[in-house]
Amino acid sequence: MAKLLRKPEQRALSKGVRIVHDVKEGNTPLEYVGFAVIDLEEGAVFEETLTNQECCAVILTGKATVVAGEQTFESLGTRKSVFEKVPTDSVYITKEETYRVQAETDARIALCYAPGLTKRQNRLLSGKDIHPEHRGIKMNQRSVHNILPDSLDVADSLLVVEVYTESGNFSSYPPHKHDQDNLPHESFLEETYYHEQDPPQGFVFQRVYTDDRSLDETMTVEHGDVVLVPAGYHPVGVPDGYTSYYLNVMAGPKRTWKFYNDPAHEWILDREDS
Repeated sequence: MAKLLRKPEQRALSKGVRIVHDVKEGNTPLEYVGFAVIDLEEGAVFEETLTNQECCAVILTGKATVVAGEQTFESLGTRKSVFEKVPTDSVYITKEETYRVQAETDARIALCYAPGLTKRQNRLLSGKDIHPEHRGIKMNQRSVHNILPDSLDVADSLLVVEVYTESGNFSSYPPHKHDQDNLPHESFLEETYYHEQDPPQGFVFQRVYTDDRSLDETMTVEHGDVVLVPAGYHPVGVPDGYTSYYLNVMAGPKRTWKFYNDPAHEWILDREDS
């Protein structure tokens, strides 16, 4: 198994709560990004107290109530499957906060972590406020839901986005990277990809590589897998007949997304019909 590819765990945490992924300090090469996925049965409760991290709880599927500090956000979640392609609800939770997620139906929740530098306001990130964005042309087309973009001054470190890539297309392409703290040209951001496919027996290919090839891994990524991107370019290819979904979490020393395209492949952007 590639060291950057993580398979689902399906580990019982408490009654009605299962850990699907748990990428955290001690089991990851990432220093800025932490990531978890939990499954909750209807009525089950997950509770956590944050220390020096902020968190974005994304309601991937199902419905849940999130209580963060003194605030309660009820009936969150907009879809039974991510492939309904409806923007979902999320909650930003500041550092040094105790929060609780209670499932109103069976639900899958993504928990996105990054360094919290200041005490901020907990905040609902409503799916109603997200307007899907189309990117790319030809066979490089995808649809994007910006949950927590750098244009939204809500978090200290976190950037969170959902991406749909249709059958036969490439995404995160031409290959780009963001592993140098060299603003305004490029920002340093680590990243995780949580993948799903429709139909679920599908797979995608993801390559993570650096210019000097000291890191160069090409992975067959199946439904529910996570890919870690500590550095390098990281394109995704979707085979014919399947639709790809992934949830990206990014964080680094500065909360700015500024990427750099691989010069060897950037030429495709300059074609006359682009």
